[in-house]
Formats: sequence, structure tokens, C-alpha cells
Amino acid sequence: MAVFSRESRVDAPLDEVWEFHSRVEGLVDLTPAFLNLRVEEVRGDHDGELTVGTEIRVSAQPFGVGPRQTWTSRIVERRREEGRALFRDEMVEGPMRKWEHTHEFVADGDVTLLRDRVEYRAPGSFVGSTLTWPGLAVGFRYRHRRTRELLGQRPGRVVDRTK
Repeated sequence: MAVFSRESRVDAPLDEVWEFHSRVEGLVDLTPAFLNLRVEEVRGDHDGELTVGTEIRVSAQPFGVGPRQTWTSRIVERRREEGRALFRDEMVEGPMRKWEHTHEFVADGDVTLLRDRVEYRAPGSFVGSTLTWPGLAVGFRYRHRRTRELLGQRPGRVVDRTK
């Protein structure tokens, strides 16, 4: 199993960062335009918020080339405690053999530490997972930079481990 993680400090309070990332609109706002992301369907009792059991089916057509690729994720965990919060989604259907993404938020005064951790297994075993890493690095660098642009500025730091 390969693991990718990235963390950044966002100059915004935890509640603001948590709220932004906890909504379907946040997913759209954090996806690079060249992917041509489209939210096809959101299932579950969610009222726009990513709650446990919510399923999101999206499609993407990178650079507008080729057929649209679909991906369905389900929110499987959501916790909010004093000074920290997290939610986790798992791929239900899509191109990966396994995908588990943990979004974690930790308060540090008026600043929030934003952490993304993805455990994944791409088609093609070790080689496929290794080749997937650069795409994850680009995508999550964009997500963290975009979060800082929208909510607050701080440099990001990437940490990765491929097993």
C-alpha cells in the first residue's frame, strides 16, 4: 500500500477551514480547472455537508480529452473535538484498487494545520502506485495552495511514503 501526505498551515481559524472543507462546494473549489470536474450526484442525508454515509459521484475529463472518468466516494468517518477535526472518505467505485483519504484539521491558535493523508493502491500494483504519486503531489499542492489563497497564507510541506 502506498501512502501520500501533505500538510500546510492556513492563516484561518479551525472552524472556518473545517466548514470550507466539509461542504461539497469545497471539493469543487479545490479541484484544478484542467480536470473539468463535475459533481454528478450526491446521495445521503447531507444538506450540502459531507456527513457520514454521504456518497459523492464525480466525473473528470482532464484537459477535455478522452471519455469522462467517474469516481464515487463515501464519507466513512467524521469527528469534531476541541481543537481538531477530521473526516475520511473511501472510494466506492473508480479507477483505484484502494483509496482512503483522511482530511485532518488541527487548531494552533488562530492558525489551522491542514493535513491530507491518502492510502492508495493503483492498478498495476507497486509500479502503478509509484507512478500515481506525481499526480497526487500536483493535485494536493494545488488543493493546499488554493485553501491558503481562499482562507489564509502559509507555505505547505509535503511528506510522502511509498511502500
